Amino acid sequence: MLSTAPDHVASIIGPEGKPMTRDDLPPVTTKRWVIRRKAEVVAAVRGGLISLDEACRLYTLSVEEFLSWQRAIESYGLPGLRATRLQDYRLTSGIDGTD
Repeated sequence: MLSTAPDHVASIIGPEGKPMTRDDLPPVTTKRWVIRRKAEVVAAVRGGLISLDEACRLYTLSVEEFLSWQRAIESYGLPGLRATRLQDYRLTSGIDGTD
């Protein structure tokens, strides 16, 4: 798996503009991935709070799934993480990598 910097930071600014620490991450037992939780995990990896490897291990995500969340945020902002809209975004822009 891919990895970000090995040194973790103590806190970052989360997707809602507030400070976020490891204690603010979604529970590892999360089954329902709402927009906010996906955005928190992406922000945590991007900000160095946790590594990509750790995020994938903790939340049982594939690297591809995490990267799809990251691409959705980059392309469409937080609304891009909406599960009900994901298929529409994929069809119009090849977000799943199939252009």
